[in-house]
Amino acid sequence: MTEQVDDSAELVERVAALDIGKATVMACTRIPHEDGRRRLQEVREYGTTTGALLALAGQLHELGVTLVVMEATDYWKPVFYLLEAEGFTCWLLNARHVKNVPGRPKTDKLDAVWLAKVAERGMCRPSLVHPRPIRELRDLTRYRRSLIRERTAEKQRVEKLLEDAHLKLSSVITTSTGWPGGRC
Repeated sequence: MTEQVDDSAELVERVAALDIGKATVMACTRIPHEDGRRRLQEVREYGTTTGALLALAGQLHELGVTLVVMEATDYWKPVFYLLEAEGFTCWLLNARHVKNVPGRPKTDKLDAVWLAKVAERGMCRPSLVHPRPIRELRDLTRYRRSLIRERTAEKQRVEKLLEDAHLKLSSVITTSTGWPGGRC
């Protein structure tokens, strides 16, 4: 369902805005009309599976979209990363900045349209999303930190269990190995 909308003074010529949910992505694209004075606006719903997101990327390529904006929700990462890998300029918008603009609607469809209008008129700025190598390093670092925390928690549980049994850790190590201090 494509409709003609008469809006002037846009800054971004071809823009798409995504309202991302757990199971669906509502996409609003706004591109120039052939007469150059009006805008064509199309709103479609896509799934969040990889196949559906690739279909979304294909549609955006066909329309010549140059900028894809989305609000930072719990589900933005897979969509952002896939579209970024497909060659789009992706902006992650801080929800507080966009919500503070008066006139914000409440439905997914209207939300996507609102985001597209805000982005094409330059009324928003993107949040920082680190380049892929930095993101991967940060993910690995966080994972390592969580593993260390889990290991420490397990050690503390064992120590507490031994204390409750009135055993000292050093005496358990000595008796289990036969050597003082647990060395072989």
